[in-house]
Parts: sequence; C-alpha cells; structure tokens
Amino acid sequence: MGEPRLGKATAELFEQVILRRLGAKDPDVLVGPEHGVDVGVVRVADGVAMALTADPVFVVPAYGWDRAAWFAVHILASDAATSGLPLRWMAVDLNLPPEVTDEELTALWDAFHRTCRDIGIAIVTGHTARYEGCTWPMVGGAVCMAAGAEDRYVTPQMARPGDAIVVTKGAAIEATALFAATFPERLAQGVGEDVVKAADALFERMTVVPEAAVAREFGLRDQGVTSMHDATEGGVLGGLAEVASASKVGMRVELARIPLRPEVRAVCEHTGMDPYTSISEGTLICTVVQDRADAFASALEDDGIDAAVVGQVTEVEHGAVLVTDRGDEALEHPGLDPFWGAFGRWAEEAAGIRDRT
Repeated sequence: MGEPRLGKATAELFEQVILRRLGAKDPDVLVGPEHGVDVGVVRVADGVAMALTADPVFVVPAYGWDRAAWFAVHILASDAATSGLPLRWMAVDLNLPPEVTDEELTALWDAFHRTCRDIGIAIVTGHTARYEGCTWPMVGGAVCMAAGAEDRYVTPQMARPGDAIVVTKGAAIEATALFAATFPERLAQGVGEDVVKAADALFERMTVVPEAAVAREFGLRDQGVTSMHDATEGGVLGGLAEVASASKVGMRVELARIPLRPEVRAVCEHTGMDPYTSISEGTLICTVVQDRADAFASALEDDGIDAAVVGQVTEVEHGAVLVTDRGDEALEHPGLDPFWGAFGRWAEEAAGIRDRT
C-alpha cells in the first residue's frame, strides 16, 4: 500500500481498506462512504433524510479563540451543508492538551457555541477531556448533521451530462488565508503588507455554508443545482476530479475561467504552491442545470459570493478534460496537496528562527 503520507487517504487506500469494511448492512443508508463524497445520507423516517459528516476538530490557538472556533465549526458545517439540507445538529468530542486551562476552555467553547448558534446548529452531545498525547490543532472530532426531505438532498454523485459547472470564490482560498493568518510578518516581507491584508481577509470566507444556503433557496436537482462539493484537499482541480469520479461522468473545464484572486496568485507564487491544486475550503463546486447556471451565478453574486461558470459535465466516454493555454490536458486529482509541504517548511523554519533567538 506504500509509505504513509500526510493528508487524507488516497482513493486506492480508501477503497482497499475502508470501503470493504463498513459494518452491518442497513437498507436505510441512502448514501454510504465514497471517496470525494462529503456526506453520508440515511433515512430516519418516511420521507425524511439526514446527512452526516465527520471531521477533526481543528483548532489553532494562535488565530485567537474566536477565529479558531469559527474555523473549526465551519470546516465541520461546510461538508454537511453541501447536501442542500438545512443544518441542524452537531456532536463534539474535545480531546484537549493537558495544559489547557479552564479559562482557555471557556473562551474556546463560548466562541464555538456562538458560531454554531449563528448558523442554526444545536450541539446535542459530546465528550470533553484533557489527555496526555493530545496536541493542537487536532483536538478531537465531531459529527455535523443536516436534515430535510428525502427527495431534496444532493451529493457529488448526482452531476449529470449537460450540466454546467459553477465554482465560487476561486482557487486556494484556504491555503492563502492560512499562510496570511499564520505567518503575516514573514509573508509581508515577500509580497507586501497590502497583499497580506487581503489574504488575511479571506479567512472569514473559508466556508461554503452561505452558498449552500443560496443553492437550497434557488432550487435543487431538476430545479437547479444537481450536486455540490467542497474543494478541500487537492484544491479546485482535485474537487472537480472527485465530482467526475463520483458521478461517473466526463467534464470539460476551462482553466482560465476558474477565478484566481490577485492576493491568492501572489501568495501561491511566493510560497511555491500551485493555486489550482491547493486546499481551498470555502470554494464550492456546483453542477447546475444548464439553462439555470447563469441565474444561479447571479443569485450567488447577489448574496455577495463571487461565482463563475467554468465548464460543462459531459458523457463519461469523453473523459475529464482541462482546457489550458497549452491545449487539452487530463483533469486528474493531484494526489498530495502542495499546501502541506509548503506550510510544513514555513513552520519548521519559523520554529528554527525561534530556537535561535
């Protein structure tokens, strides 16, 4: 199976290890685990479905408790929101470092509570403790749940040939924002303070909860949006490849149409990251009924969310194609996200600088 690597399991490892061992069979599981699919969906009553997603509780104290908690909640909520169902509940397991004080826990949890309240999520159960061996930023895990009519959810498996492809906000939103929030002074030396300020402002854009709500109001399935996917590891191109694979369709995507903000371009060039394959929490990939795509993009713009139509879903035999200025190329998942290596190098260098001072 190869050497261990950072980040999510590869599609091959996921298929060989996880998908072959899924516990008991249950006819009420409507959507089970699949690589590149954000949620599982179960039937909880006649005509009622629940979408569930699990993720680490990712908390970076250096961002300040309010920002850190906001980001932790929205990582969790974004995947559940891509189902198109209204967000409802969360179960939270906090496994905290032993040195966390009661005052720090209070500040973190108060911010966590306020963020959940603001987006309509009730926290219903969990576990809170301090343990040896636990350390920031991965301090537990959580399950986020959305619920609604069984015929109203969508998943990345539901894109259809002929659909248009819409991308929100652009590439490398998360990679850019996290570099700015974590290394502001060093980054400013390379790209300037104005670029860092613009990049840091993307922090509060690292969520797809708002655009998923727009999609739900706009219309799902035959009424408009046929699938939604959060472009996390592997970035926009990785997310597009995952949708094509999950839906067993082809795609024709024009690279030049994928939005690339100037601050993103500057930060990615300086740090050596490919913006199109770098982690981009906050970028929503949607497939939309062709004759409603422009209207959907306009609805997003009306809500203050940048959006662009970047291509079309095709029949599977046409393959997934990326149109570039070099010609047509295969649209494939990049594998290891370049963010991890770049961020790790900067973190190691920052630690070395601190050790020498």
